[in-house]
Amino acid sequence: QVQLVESGGGLVQPGGSLRLACAVSGFTDDDYAIGWFRQAPGMEREGLACMSSVGDRLLIADSVRGRFTISGDSAKNAVYLQLKSVTPEDTAVYYCSSSRKHHCYCGPQHCPFIMPAAYTDWGQGTQVTVSP
Repeated sequence: QVQLVESGGGLVQPGGSLRLACAVSGFTDDDYAIGWFRQAPGMEREGLACMSSVGDRLLIADSVRGRFTISGDSAKNAVYLQLKSVTPEDTAVYYCSSSRKHHCYCGPQHCPFIMPAAYTDWGQGTQVTVSP
């Protein structure tokens, strides 16, 4: 049974940094990818990044490229989302999720990695609040 558990959220000042972690367990093969999403109150869930299990696919959404970074630690079975130069607009609940590896992809006509429907398992989320 796949389990995803987020941690690392909290209160951070504008301009600050935060690292979110997703503890991953329950996969029986390497054909998967981990994605990060966020959802602010009254807004749709927004895709941010994905990384394949072996790290050969790594994508960042245009909306956060240059400020957010995704990385992984296979020894710890963890995937991280590093947030930098945060603004109040980054306030949201952040989720990690899992999909098949081929969904960690973005092409000219199809970009599944930012689509919540491409992911099957979700963590409970961790709240990030950016405020002075």
